[in-house]
Order: sequence, then C-alpha cells, then structure tokens
Amino acid sequence: MKKPSFNLIKPLLVMACVTGASLSSLAYADELSDIQQQWAKCQYDTFNKDNKVQCLRNVITVTKKALQQSPDRADLKVWLAINKSSLAGAKGGLGALPLVKEAKALLEDVIRTNPKVLDGSAYTSLGTLYYQVPGWPIAFGDDDKAEAMLQKALAINPDGIDPNYFYGDFLAQDGRRDDAIVYLTRASHAKPRPGRKLADAGRQREIQEKLKELQ
Repeated sequence: MKKPSFNLIKPLLVMACVTGASLSSLAYADELSDIQQQWAKCQYDTFNKDNKVQCLRNVITVTKKALQQSPDRADLKVWLAINKSSLAGAKGGLGALPLVKEAKALLEDVIRTNPKVLDGSAYTSLGTLYYQVPGWPIAFGDDDKAEAMLQKALAINPDGIDPNYFYGDFLAQDGRRDDAIVYLTRASHAKPRPGRKLADAGRQREIQEKLKELQ
C-alpha cells in the first residue's frame, strides 16, 4: 500500500451524558465536549496552514491542562493523541514524527487500561496512525496492525461514523475498492453525534469525496 503524507486524524465519538449523572461527571463531559468542539474548529473551520497549526497547539495546551487535573482520564488521553496526530498532519514532513510517536504511546496506554473508552476510539486512532505513517525505518507504519486495530474498533462500535470511515479509507488505499465502498457507505448512514455538528458535517464531506473517487 502506498503511504500517504501525514493525514489528519479525525474526530472520534463523544461520550453521552446519562440522566442522573453526578455534577463531576457532567463537568467532565462538558470539558471533553469543549475540547472536541475546539478540535473540530481547527480541523474543519480553519483553512490557513499557520492558523491551523496554532489552533491545534492551543487545543493541545487545553487538553494537557485538563489531563494534569485528572491524569487517569482515558478519554482525555485519547483526545490528546488525536490533537497531537492532527498537529502532525497539519505540519507534515519528518518533523511531525515525534508527535505521532507521542500519540501512539498515549493510545497504547489507553488500550492497556481502558480499551472501550469512547466506544473504542483508541483502536480507531491507533489503527489510523498505523496506515497513515511511513513504515520502518522511518516510522512505525504497519498495514497488518492497522487492519487489526480498525477491526477491533468496529467490533466495539460497528455503526460508528469514524471506525467505518477509516476502515473504508484503509481498504481503498489497499486496493479493495468494493469493500471500501461498503464501509464508507455505512459511515455515511451513521447517526449524528450529539454536540458534534461541525465534526459530523466535515466527516460526511470526506466520506462523499472518497466515495466519488471510488465510483
């Protein structure tokens, strides 16, 4: 499979608040939602490269501060990894490698301790890194590991927009056109995520662009 230049890691699923949740749980959910919305603005509503890089650096700073206050929160570790990977995609080139390596370490830690957090988003993100970054000796890209991780994400969240999109994208790059169309179509039918309007709109545009390329 031909490796693309660093692509951006896309948004993952937001945790839903449950009726009767504690005030601290609601505060955690609001904090996560703010980070997700800041990320979506960087990704889908900031088009100048320098502005995008600065936007992502800012959201990384916010996420780090939140994680310092709650160092055991796996959801924040996932989002710190997403933000670092996104910054790597915005910067591009070999200078982005330290960021993706840091993201990989964060995601591996989450998979060891809380693999189902955010509907298995750590598997989605790590699988995406494995097929987007170069392989040895430059980096750690590995198509077999990518597919295994993405399939684990789908086992946890079979109807999710992101696991279906990224597996479809992986299959497309691997030359499995018909299978790619199946998963991308599933992604296009995913239910909207609460509080993720901008992210969902951006993802759906990417899905349609990819389907158009394949069809």
